[in-house]
Amino acid sequence: MPMTNQAEVDEGLVQRTEAVASFEHQVTLLSRLQHALHSNPALVPLIVLMMSIAVFGALLGTKFFSSFALTLILQQVAIVGIVGAAQSLVILTAGIDLSVGAIMVLSSVVMGQFTFRLGMPPAVAIACGLAVGTFIGFINGWLIARVKLPPFIVTLGIWQIALATNFLYSGNETIRAQEIESQAPLLQFFGHSFSFAGAVFTYGVIFFIVLVVFLAYVLRHTAWGRHVYAVGDDPVAAELSGVNTKHILISVYMLSGLICAFAGWVLIGRIGSVSPTSGQSANIESITAVVIGGISLFGGRGSILGMFFGALIVGVFSLGLRLLGADAQWTYLLIGALIIGAVAIDQWIRKVSA
Repeated sequence: MPMTNQAEVDEGLVQRTEAVASFEHQVTLLSRLQHALHSNPALVPLIVLMMSIAVFGALLGTKFFSSFALTLILQQVAIVGIVGAAQSLVILTAGIDLSVGAIMVLSSVVMGQFTFRLGMPPAVAIACGLAVGTFIGFINGWLIARVKLPPFIVTLGIWQIALATNFLYSGNETIRAQEIESQAPLLQFFGHSFSFAGAVFTYGVIFFIVLVVFLAYVLRHTAWGRHVYAVGDDPVAAELSGVNTKHILISVYMLSGLICAFAGWVLIGRIGSVSPTSGQSANIESITAVVIGGISLFGGRGSILGMFFGALIVGVFSLGLRLLGADAQWTYLLIGALIIGAVAIDQWIRKVSA
């Protein structure tokens, strides 16, 4: 081969090598961002939360940056956050639970009616309400895991059944706060508050925070938590690896039902009364907190902490816009934009990882 031709070949190889190196460098930068988002699912909602607090703080000053305002946000999102924790477990398995709000309300009605209609001690009535929520969750899980029905259809049907049972059993009757306070104050336990460093916390808020920390630990550091992620990511592969996918699904829906029943108890403390018409929007609000919190609707990716931040984002926007005197519809508009943005980011991460 002539010397000039060999030189041209060598030069061409060098140029191609530089081009490949440049391409690999670009991919590496993108993959680093993708890996960071995959490794820290709560990172995006945390950044959005910090930016939201900074913006409203700059616009409202001490009116927003007060201990009262910040703890008010926690009180407002506690119930949605508790139900959102239940929804998070289900969505991590690539399912969805449209019955969470109905389970919450029915459980609270059982607690109230068993106390005042059947004359049960409040502690026993509360235990019955928690058992009802867990049992409904078991029905959801059994139909999905054993009968192989789609989660959307099953929970949609259970939502209607639980809602109808709620109204039929209660007779659409509200048990007033004065009656509960005088005869069964235990039902209002989560509504009691205490002061700390100038801030006011309710026991419902404390329960919400403890629940999030507990579930975050369980999902991250226990075999059951790893199996939940495995079932959501690829149920066939999980089953081939020895995971009892049916058992995991049933346990997830039962735990979800129990958490929703606790939310029903917290709801009584929050509003003071037992009302069969309260909490009707909890289904949508819980899904909103989960999606904004970065938990993938396709399952297998996300964290409870992300849902916690997502719920706080909704609370910050709601309170901030209210203090600014803006129309309530702006809250829905901005939350809707955040939902679409969160799903778009999730899809982008999956495309990059693919």
